[in-house]
Amino acid sequence: MSQNFQNKTAIVTGGSRGIGFAIVKALLNEGANVAFCGQSEASASQAVQQLNAGNKVMAKVVDVRNAEQVDQFIEETEKKFGQVDILINNAGIGIFKPVGELSPEEWDQVIGTNLTGTFHFCRSALPYFRKQGYGQIINISSLAGKNPFAGGGAYNASKFGVNGFSDALMLDHRQENVRVSLIAPGSVDTEFSPRSGGGDSSWKIAPEDVAEAVLAILKMPERTLMSLVELRPSRPKKG
Repeated sequence: MSQNFQNKTAIVTGGSRGIGFAIVKALLNEGANVAFCGQSEASASQAVQQLNAGNKVMAKVVDVRNAEQVDQFIEETEKKFGQVDILINNAGIGIFKPVGELSPEEWDQVIGTNLTGTFHFCRSALPYFRKQGYGQIINISSLAGKNPFAGGGAYNASKFGVNGFSDALMLDHRQENVRVSLIAPGSVDTEFSPRSGGGDSSWKIAPEDVAEAVLAILKMPERTLMSLVELRPSRPKKG
């Protein structure tokens, strides 16, 4: 992947807030065109206004669990910008309960968004990458993808799945010049985590730090694949 992002087009899922918004902003600052999806018209519109990037950005509401909506979004992205070069799968939700209290609907919602949504976007983007002869996928996972915690049954399962899926995807398509990487952050300073209540959060990873990791992966020379990046707070809160 060239360090020149001019005329490159990136898709970011879950791009209207938190980590996704920081990634969108970082890519726009590097000169890329960016299409991102969110859960609501209000959040997508607000994000577009904050970015103030004109025709360099496109935002849509997409249910990542719906393969048809995903296909349509990627098709619209290519029509607007002429190509699709980069896919960042960031959309995710967390429902945190003991397994015995977790409903089938809640399980399906978490697995469908975090894991199946990642599959839908990767599957849909691959034909565009094959046509161009290159493409880059970065899946945003979590350290919860290898470190289970109480109340995380659905979330842990989804991120363990994203990790395994990403490794297999990389092995399946690396000879087609499709580069697959995984970023696994620990505690990030967003409203996502059930542990993110009040108090000092300065010790946590900033969303912009995850965006910096995305840029670092994209700027690696083509001969080298940064396949896994784990991010941790340097000095986590004690207790």
